[in-house]
Amino acid sequence: MASYVSFARFYDGLMEDADYEKRCDYLIELFKRHNHETGITLDLACGTGSLTRLLAQKGVDVYGVDSSAEMLSEAMQRTYEEGLDILYLRQKMQSLDLYGTINTCVCTLDSINHLTKIEDVKKAFDKVGLFMDNDGLFVFDVNTVYKHREVLKDNTFVFENEKVFCVWQNSPRENDIVDISLDFFEEENGVYYRSSENFSERAYSDEEIREMLESAGFSVEAVYGDLTFDKPKDNEQRAIYVARMVNSRNKTV
Repeated sequence: MASYVSFARFYDGLMEDADYEKRCDYLIELFKRHNHETGITLDLACGTGSLTRLLAQKGVDVYGVDSSAEMLSEAMQRTYEEGLDILYLRQKMQSLDLYGTINTCVCTLDSINHLTKIEDVKKAFDKVGLFMDNDGLFVFDVNTVYKHREVLKDNTFVFENEKVFCVWQNSPRENDIVDISLDFFEEENGVYYRSSENFSERAYSDEEIREMLESAGFSVEAVYGDLTFDKPKDNEQRAIYVARMVNSRNKTV
């Protein structure tokens, strides 16, 4: 996976449409609807910790894991500035190694799609299952196959805010993988400086996701359209999975 050296500095500004506060409130409501007490909660692939901090402010006992040192540096700085006490660990999803068990895991904004090998997704699900308490809840979202084939495909997008101008270019290839190239243009004293980031995302079918979850000991309780409690539409761009740990397989942590 990419380290997101440049992306980390601009991530939150470019992700304003993610609406973290709405997403946090949605998750809290989701837990209520599924009669779930969050307990110790892992924000997997937490990035700059925007959702992690909001969950903590809602009283959730949460900590964050991400593979990018740059993203975690941003997360820790902002956590300090907000006067919060949150633990962050640098680990890859597919090699997760926690200090103890968790009762909830959230993984948002298409982080699973950044694993472009199905074997790595399976490892990530297995690792979450290994540390998940019986009856624990794993909630994550994914970009859909529809989004990769019909929205991202070979399109180019432009984003701009007061800090940076970003050009996002997509190049589709086999297995619903999209190679993504980001070019950042940052102005300083009338001079524009360019930096770039390259990574890939892969879309997985509902059948593939369900099979991997079941193999990891989870049962799918629901699949929702993004920030709704309705079934995903045919043209849904992001789907949210709610999976319950039902088979601990006599695991040892």
